[in-house]
Amino acid sequence: MRPLAWIAPLACSVTLAANPAPLPDSTAADRTSVAVTVYNQNLALVREVRNLKIDKAGIGTLRFMDVPSSINPRTVHLQPLAAGGPQVFEQNYEFDLISPDKLMEKYVGREVEIIEQAEDLTTRTVKATLLSTNGAPVYKIGDRIVIGQYGKVTLPDLPADLVARPTLVWTVNAPKTGTNAAEASYLTDGMNWSADYVAVVDADDAKAGISAWVTIDNRSGATFENATLKLVAGDVRRVQPERLMAMEAQGRMYENMAAKAPSFQEEGFFEYHLYTLDRPTTVKNNQTKQLSLLTASDVPVVKKMLLVGNAGWYRNQMGTVTQSEKVAVTLELTNSQSSGLGMPLPKGIVRVYKKDKSGAEQFVGEDSIDHTPKDEKVRLHVGDAFDVVADRTQTDYKVNSPHESESSWTVSIRNRKEEDVTVTVREPMGGDWKLLTSSLPGKKVDAGTLEFEVPVPKGKEVKLTYRVSVRW
Repeated sequence: MRPLAWIAPLACSVTLAANPAPLPDSTAADRTSVAVTVYNQNLALVREVRNLKIDKAGIGTLRFMDVPSSINPRTVHLQPLAAGGPQVFEQNYEFDLISPDKLMEKYVGREVEIIEQAEDLTTRTVKATLLSTNGAPVYKIGDRIVIGQYGKVTLPDLPADLVARPTLVWTVNAPKTGTNAAEASYLTDGMNWSADYVAVVDADDAKAGISAWVTIDNRSGATFENATLKLVAGDVRRVQPERLMAMEAQGRMYENMAAKAPSFQEEGFFEYHLYTLDRPTTVKNNQTKQLSLLTASDVPVVKKMLLVGNAGWYRNQMGTVTQSEKVAVTLELTNSQSSGLGMPLPKGIVRVYKKDKSGAEQFVGEDSIDHTPKDEKVRLHVGDAFDVVADRTQTDYKVNSPHESESSWTVSIRNRKEEDVTVTVREPMGGDWKLLTSSLPGKKVDAGTLEFEVPVPKGKEVKLTYRVSVRW
């Protein structure tokens, strides 16, 4: 997007009139189309086409209204869509909005009228000079200074430098009169989107139905009706954003879904992914909107129980490290077409449910995922097992050199469930390590990780023992 610097050559060739003639205001009613691209970084790109009404040729001022209050005016670009359209060579962003306090501030030092009402409902009008609005109005009435004057204040006119809503004021050079189509594009803060997923696992924890929704928050200060909506997933770099808006928790306003659920078409875009809604939609100001992203059934999942250690334990004499350590419960799935997915998944929160014996879905845990390309694994830590616990004890420690040690370990796992389980014991080792002995086969997952698969029958306790050497 080109900044406003592109208008400088035109400005040099035009003689600016002292008071350019006002042209008809442009409002949202003049839009013929609007497209909104929302990034998951509190940022949106808006492109709107409007019919600009030019009733006087030459130099004039045009008020471009109904823009977001969170607009970044430095990013505005106006492009006429036909030859002979108006060219901008000066822009002002007017955001000094009308309010009682602002109106009073503008009338400091000027005469106002105060309408007083008596108990018998009769009224009288008092002329006063407003001296100050600091804390409370201070008036001069006649030769007296009055504080706490009651009554309704009336003003003779509206100050010219106050506007009812944020407005771009352009000085333009219009070669001819008539209606001219032009596209305005700009960036605005105050718009964000996120993804939320629901996974319902089956009775055997082997498959899941997955649905995804996108939630769009519009706090930009503008409404976009019948907009072409696009969402960008990825980490777009921004240089020192001018302002960050606090996204306060507010009541959600959900629009009724159409008979056909909306869907998004996904495409690769630069180094990101772009999702385009297949129909126009209205995004209101101060609204949270939810739209369906995807649905998939019978997605294969693998449930695992996982016990993870700590690399620092192998460099010190520890003794009993943990007692009654709970075992993490994880679900793994592959984002592939063969699994019923295959669309690049934007980052978000996955909430997992499972039906109880009565058939009612119950919440069993949640985890967040990062942007996940197709054919990559998704790993969810949904909670900790209630009936599977472990103890970890260092049974021997030997220093071979200042930077090498050997240690022996016992990991006791107790299964109080009514079914057999297998617990994956994952030990981050660090340094240069070697498994010397073990009661169960160990697997070198990568240069820094040792894993054991420990079957634990129902109602039993199994002890994993092993000895390792570590050099650092």
